[in-house]
Amino acid sequence: MQPVIELAGLGVRFGSRDILKDLRVSLSGRTIGLLGPNGAGKSTLIQSLLGFCPLTAGTASIFGHDIRSEQKAIRTVVGYMPENDSFIANMTAVSFIRMMGELSGLPKDAALERAHEALFYVGLGEARYRPLGTYSLGMKQLAKLAQAIVHGPKLVILDEPTNGLDPPARIRMIKLISEMKAVSDMHIVLCSHLLRDVEETCEEVLILKAGRIVHYANLEEERRANKRFVELETRGDASGFAEELIALGCETSTAGYGRFKMVCPVGFELREIYRLAAERDLQLRRLNYRRDTLEDIFLKAMEN
Repeated sequence: MQPVIELAGLGVRFGSRDILKDLRVSLSGRTIGLLGPNGAGKSTLIQSLLGFCPLTAGTASIFGHDIRSEQKAIRTVVGYMPENDSFIANMTAVSFIRMMGELSGLPKDAALERAHEALFYVGLGEARYRPLGTYSLGMKQLAKLAQAIVHGPKLVILDEPTNGLDPPARIRMIKLISEMKAVSDMHIVLCSHLLRDVEETCEEVLILKAGRIVHYANLEEERRANKRFVELETRGDASGFAEELIALGCETSTAGYGRFKMVCPVGFELREIYRLAAERDLQLRRLNYRRDTLEDIFLKAMEN
């Protein structure tokens, strides 16, 4: 299967400072999350893929189109929702979206038709003749999404799509992204500092730190492969209980007063803990367990 995005030693330097350093990865997922702390290089990577930043090393491709030599082809198949507003305030929404469709290669009549469709799709149909300068923050974010998808791109890049939104507007935006993923063939790159947004919508995640890739993961595979972290609190004679848990393959440490912390191996069945406790007539007062969340994955990547 042809990668959606392939980075081949990509590097970007501003002056004497390396912003992106030897990025190498192949991304093929339907929804790809791009994460990293401030200054990690996320926005620079997006701008490089779109041809806004000159490369100092390597290259990259989008659906097989080289970003150094095939920018015109790339811009017909990519939609981009920028983090910052880039509107012409006195233009109506439908006029602006139509113009953006034409800039992406649509004929004038088709661009107008698609502009109406895109604005109705994001929920701005009733406000499509209002000047963009009169829009609220939430409406502006939806208008940016509409201009990104108006030409029917194969890939849409969303840079902080929920930035500044109140909870109901954020839920609406996440729902739209999930619908785009579910009912179309469109691929999505979601750049966000909100881990919850990425966890709710993305299948793959790429984490940057200081201009380098520090972690790449298929989230579903990562969740399945992660070990379980279990905390136990017992009542009764627990002497030797830790050793029996270790014999089952669990990394176990005691925390005093009948409390244990465990890391269970993949495939471990929690019923084994209950079996051991029953054999020893040991009462289990509390058992908590969880798999790694995206936050855990992100924090481990930052530590490494």
